[in-house]
Amino acid sequence: MALTTSEVRVVDLRRESVDEVIERVEDSFRGSLERESIVRKRRTVGARTDRGTWVRIERRDLVRISQQGWDGTERAALLEGVEQPYWHGGMVWRDASAPAMWRADEMALLPGEPVGTAVVAEAPELSHVWWGALNRSLDALAGQSTRRLATPDTKMVTQDLVSESIRKAFGSGVDATVERWVPAHGDLNWANVTAPEFCLFDWEDWGNAPRGLDAASLWGSSLAVPDLADRVLRERREDFESRDGKLMTLFVCAKILGPGAHPEDPRLEPARRTAERIVAELQKG
Repeated sequence: MALTTSEVRVVDLRRESVDEVIERVEDSFRGSLERESIVRKRRTVGARTDRGTWVRIERRDLVRISQQGWDGTERAALLEGVEQPYWHGGMVWRDASAPAMWRADEMALLPGEPVGTAVVAEAPELSHVWWGALNRSLDALAGQSTRRLATPDTKMVTQDLVSESIRKAFGSGVDATVERWVPAHGDLNWANVTAPEFCLFDWEDWGNAPRGLDAASLWGSSLAVPDLADRVLRERREDFESRDGKLMTLFVCAKILGPGAHPEDPRLEPARRTAERIVAELQKG
């Protein structure tokens, strides 16, 4: 009988030994990972190599692979006109002791540091050139085609997910039917872009999504800094003014205002005001 997500053991790579995994990757890639550079997250481990590249290792349960796919970084390497790290190659293997698989991807080093954390509290210094590169990359991405579905927050974005998220947060008075689906990064926030040179990384969740998802996601992670949020609105104005862009703004607001919201989150009030305005606009027309 197939496992469900709730039946899979939760593994946190920040707390579990990954020595054997790292050694296997080193043997396959014929290089060494610099131990002092290792960055450990819940489901990924990353490190610089002795040949000046970066290796990202991910563990994913089989049930999630069947639902979400597995080769986002590799597929993203085929995208044209998008500023991202060059992909050198990868390897995949089955975990012998659990219903899971491992994947390692070797990529070029990032051209700069991440702009900030997923949600920023201070405005970063970003040039006009940086914003231009962001816009060109998002426009180029949206103009391509894929059969993948984006998985923001590890959940496959579908019409049902959009409708249910908006209904739970704002009632049933909004028609949440999406008109246009386009390729999106799926996890666009300030931790996944670099500066001063723009580069967009961490492509495991990219795929088709309602137009405006990336713009709304970046706006949501900027709300604690009003001027930055306003800049995102101006730069991606066409996305935000589209009907789908308004739905995606509500989709992001629903996450911010949801049951897990922290009462002191500075994003709560601007998200609430924006949601009220958009709900009124969509109900009118």
